Amino acid sequence: MKWEKALKYTRKHKRMIAVMMAGVIGFACFYSADASVIKDAKKKKNEAQQNLDNINQQINNIQSEQSKVKSQMAAYDEQLMSLLTDMELLKTDIDNKEGEIDQAKTDLAAAQEKEQQQYADMKKRIQYMYENGDDTFLDALVESEDISDLLNRVEYVSEVYSYDRELLVAYQETVQQVADLESQLEQELADMEELKQSYDQQEASLNQVINEKKAQIADFDSQLSNAKTLASQYASTIRKQNEVIAQEQARQEKARKEAEEKAKKAAKAGTKTSNSATTASTDSGTTTDSTGGSSSSNNTASTDDSDNSSSGSSSTGLTNNGLNPSYSTGVSGSSVVSYATNFVGNPYVFGGNSLTEGTDCSGFVSLVYSHFGVSLPRSSYALQSSGQAVSYENAQPGDIICYPGHVAIYMGGGRIVHASTPSSGICYGNATYRTITMVRRVL
Repeated sequence: MKWEKALKYTRKHKRMIAVMMAGVIGFACFYSADASVIKDAKKKKNEAQQNLDNINQQINNIQSEQSKVKSQMAAYDEQLMSLLTDMELLKTDIDNKEGEIDQAKTDLAAAQEKEQQQYADMKKRIQYMYENGDDTFLDALVESEDISDLLNRVEYVSEVYSYDRELLVAYQETVQQVADLESQLEQELADMEELKQSYDQQEASLNQVINEKKAQIADFDSQLSNAKTLASQYASTIRKQNEVIAQEQARQEKARKEAEEKAKKAAKAGTKTSNSATTASTDSGTTTDSTGGSSSSNNTASTDDSDNSSSGSSSTGLTNNGLNPSYSTGVSGSSVVSYATNFVGNPYVFGGNSLTEGTDCSGFVSLVYSHFGVSLPRSSYALQSSGQAVSYENAQPGDIICYPGHVAIYMGGGRIVHASTPSSGICYGNATYRTITMVRRVL
């Protein structure tokens, strides 16, 4: 009996010890996993901060370089320097656009070849089904109006093999890809037309200024050579600023896609998981801004109040996130955008002064703002000195986006409305489709 009691006692304690050990191990695993998550979060936070510090240092270096060159440019005629800078930027934009057009043509040709091959495979499959007496799919094919209608019809045909549907889906995707690439190539060609148009106009203005200066200044050829060198250096700093803008946009787009993917995964996990995630997010007190790190970078970027006045300031202010001047009129930027979009589709006419019958880029901007009682110059060069400088990150609807020899009205969300070219007329576009020289706030 003693032996039996001892055995029971030993077994009981062994079970208790086992339960306790399991609990300790489980807690250790949980703690280890939790510690790993915290460590990973801290690492990502440090990397993000380091990246932000690097960007801000890059911005400060560019602005310092730009201010130094700008101070040297002050010794020369301002319009001459502006035109020389625009020409440098336009040359680069045209070279880049030529590369984009070549790539678009290559991509389109590859997609068209793929479409033709898939179409040939479809024909073979249809021939096979016809020869084997399978009329169900053929009826759907004959009766359908387009590829989308065909896909909807075969959804209800049980006799259709998954292989056939995969062929159809792949073909439909390729047809859409070809259409998208054709549209992209068409837009690239329109952009090139606008760039060449701006180049020709700026070149004509530059030659006129040069001829005037040659008649006034004895050693102008020597001065022109020095001016070209400075303009090239200044243009380089503007390109660097646009690269920073492009990097930030890419980061924001990546964050947006990651947020979308995370939301999709949460939705798939079910309501329970979604509720848990919401609770955890609320408890942690953290939020994610998918539009980028503007709230952080605003505190660290260099600020220079002298940039607020005109294009003659020490730098363009493009990446100076401290530049966000208050509004001096009671006009809403959204109202300006809403009014401007009424004329989308109307013609582009160089020198024209009608929003309905036709106007050019500066005429479009000037006429739209005049509707709200805001008087603006009638040239893209003069508009670069209007109002106050704004960083691109702080650009709001109703601000003016300036390019070499071109201007547009910012709509918000990275979009613009502008009088583009004779073939495009007044249309919408992406704000960063070409090099931005500055952003101006005139409201």
